[in-house]
Amino acid sequence: MKKLLLAAILGSLAFGQDAPRAKAADSWAPLRFLIGTWEAKTQGGAAGASGNGSYSFQLELREHLLARHSASADCKGPADYNCEHSDLLYIYPGAPGKPLEAIYFDNEGHVIHYEVASPAPQTAVFTAYPSQTGPQYRLIYQLTGKMMEGKFQIRMPGQSDFRSYLEWRGEKQDAR
Repeated sequence: MKKLLLAAILGSLAFGQDAPRAKAADSWAPLRFLIGTWEAKTQGGAAGASGNGSYSFQLELREHLLARHSASADCKGPADYNCEHSDLLYIYPGAPGKPLEAIYFDNEGHVIHYEVASPAPQTAVFTAYPSQTGPQYRLIYQLTGKMMEGKFQIRMPGQSDFRSYLEWRGEKQDAR
């Protein structure tokens, strides 16, 4: 009897592994418009900076992570603005049933935790958790035609509105 029970268990495990699995929904679908390499030109915001830069979004780690790498070039700005800027942004699934999350690191030592939303097609909004002390940050990407527009915004404590600190616009440089 024990042998028969063991054979039944092993058989069900073997057949269970060969059973077709339902394809999981593409959790990256709302953000796939970001994937590729983008050349951008700064065009506004309170930072008072101008220049060019590039950034790329690519899926990594077997599509478990969407990574952005960025760097600025030919930047001009006020004396207190760091024109030599590079950063990393990693987007990853949150807890089951929760939105995507992101974490940002830059060469100035900033670390920002974001919640990620796609409130409209071709739009991604990264909003820093409000529980962080100090200012709250928001990063927006919106693709209109072939032009990607971006904004990095800040809301200071006690303010109700976000204000643009840096804005840029650019085109995709590859066909990924």
